[in-house]
Amino acid sequence: MNETYVTIERALIIAVHLKKESEFDFNASVSEIKSLCETAGLEVLDTVIQNKDRKDYSFYLGKGKIEEIIELKERGDIEFDVVVVNDELTNSQSKRLNEMLDAKIIDRTQVILDIFAQRAKSREGKLQVELAQLEYLLPRLSGHGQSLSRLGGGIGTRGPGETKLEMNRRHIRNKIHDIKAQLELIKDHRKRYRENRQKKQMFQVALVGYTNAGKSTWFNQLTESDTFMEDKLFATLDPKSKIMKVNDGFNILLSDTVGFIQYLPTHLIEAFSSTLEEAKYADVIIHVVDRSHPNYLNQIDTVNMILSELEMKHIPILTVFNKKDLLSTEIIMTGTNQIIVSVYDPEDEERLKDALIQTIKNEMTKYHIQMLDYDGQTISKLKQTTLVEKIHFNEDINLYEISGFENPHNGITEQLINQKLIENINSETEDNNGNN
Repeated sequence: MNETYVTIERALIIAVHLKKESEFDFNASVSEIKSLCETAGLEVLDTVIQNKDRKDYSFYLGKGKIEEIIELKERGDIEFDVVVVNDELTNSQSKRLNEMLDAKIIDRTQVILDIFAQRAKSREGKLQVELAQLEYLLPRLSGHGQSLSRLGGGIGTRGPGETKLEMNRRHIRNKIHDIKAQLELIKDHRKRYRENRQKKQMFQVALVGYTNAGKSTWFNQLTESDTFMEDKLFATLDPKSKIMKVNDGFNILLSDTVGFIQYLPTHLIEAFSSTLEEAKYADVIIHVVDRSHPNYLNQIDTVNMILSELEMKHIPILTVFNKKDLLSTEIIMTGTNQIIVSVYDPEDEERLKDALIQTIKNEMTKYHIQMLDYDGQTISKLKQTTLVEKIHFNEDINLYEISGFENPHNGITEQLINQKLIENINSETEDNNGNN
């Protein structure tokens, strides 16, 4: 009987606590790197923290602190395979740490990239991961190929891997160019799909939020889907979209997106821009927040900052404070476009849909139309493409009256009038607030 053994790499985390950084923010950052390591499949043995005014330019930690780690290792007090640094290292810092500690050195960015490499399933996702890894590794090739080849595979070598690390820079630049060209083709393909949806007057809503906030759980709940979800960081990497219905038939294309995280390098944001493209063209964003997380306010700031970098701050946002079942006290929302929910509360799904409908109405134009006869096909078209509020037969004028809200850019009611499906019209163009 053959047995397969999976070797779990043992990790030592090192971090510098800058004196200008608050204790709370630093502890949250250390807690997050531990979660990232566990998600990547590492066994975290211990954490070494040093308080400093600034990070050491040569070694990241002070030389004395590194010598303490070496002494612990030589005495056999701690045996680690990987040193994980809670920052992005320079090439020289990584090389010197590798030489002194005789262990594989992985920084925060590499841990995130490794998780992406594990989680990517689609062709686009895999291409995005390889692009991000190659762009990260290109300026760091000197010294890294040798150390990673000597120490073998595991975390930090997925994706391009050891062989590609030894390629010359020109070859890697050509590979980057090739991947970008392939991603452009995928981007064009996605653009054609999006234009087709727009022709069908499809309203688009995107779920965004910090990693592990609960986006995929709500995506599954709202669309009756079975997207992969797990209580780990970056459970969802590949974008997914599916139709959800609200308001007795109104079609919404709901998209799930990759989670955001603090200190996400700029080239990583750029590499995954097409993964977030569905969100960039959304009519409304649902920002899911893990309200039970002690650092939820910083997580909100991180998401808002990335939305700004992606030029998405102009899109209306419904903020959904999630995981209220994990809170010890009841919290009342007082802000506009905010709601607190739990996926385990049966009533909260309808509350969330109602809040989404109201957010959508705020972006629409109110209409009131009249029809001579009840036309089921026309009514169905209106219910699918507009938010119908009221349908009734007015006996005084012998007409069917329909009122609701429509996307002013689609002009559904105007199209129906031109097709002579609506015989009489009394259209209102004021917005939801009653402005003329």
